[in-house]
Amino acid sequence: MEKKIERKTPKHLAEPRIKPLEESEWDEDARILIEGLQKTGNPVINIVKTLANYSKLYKRWRVFGNHVLFKSALPIREKEILILRIGWLCGSEYEWGQHVIIGKRAGLNDEDIKRITEGADATGWDPFEATLIRAVDELFSDAFISDATWNALSERYNTKQLMDVVFTIGQYNLVSWALNTFGVQRERGLPSFPK
Repeated sequence: MEKKIERKTPKHLAEPRIKPLEESEWDEDARILIEGLQKTGNPVINIVKTLANYSKLYKRWRVFGNHVLFKSALPIREKEILILRIGWLCGSEYEWGQHVIIGKRAGLNDEDIKRITEGADATGWDPFEATLIRAVDELFSDAFISDATWNALSERYNTKQLMDVVFTIGQYNLVSWALNTFGVQRERGLPSFPK
C-alpha cells in the first residue's frame, strides 16, 4: 500500500487579489507579448491578463512555460496527466479547468480524469501512467522521486524526458501557487473540480 497523499484543501477567492488588466491598461511589453497570443486566435485568458501587471516577469517566465507546455520531450497525454495531478493536489481549480480541456484534446477521457483525482492505485491505469501519478505524488509530498519510481520512468524515458517530468511538475506546482494566491478567476464555462 502506498503512502496516502494529503491533497491541499482548495482555496478559492471570490475576487482576484491582483486585478486582471484589460487591453487599455497593458504596458508596451505586455501588449507585445499578448498581441502575439491573439494572433493564434485564442482569447486572452485571466492568467495572462493578471501577468500583464508585471510584464517583465511574464516575458521571462513565458519562455520556460512555453517549453513545458509546447516543446517538452514528453508525449502530450502523459504530460497532461502530470499537470492535472499536480493541479489537483495543489487545489488549483483554474489550472485544473484549463488542463481538463487541454487533456481531453490530448486523448484523456472522463474516466482518465476521474482516475487522476484518485491517484496511482485507481483501477484502470496503464502501469506506466500509474508511475507518472506516483512521480507527481512523491515530488508533491517529499520533493524527491524515489528510486523505484525513477527506475520505472527510466525504462521508457530518456534523460531529457526524465528532466521534463520534474520540470513539468515543478512548473505547474508554481503556477498553481500563483493562481490560488493571486485569486485568478475561472473563465465562464471552464470545468471545475469534480464533486
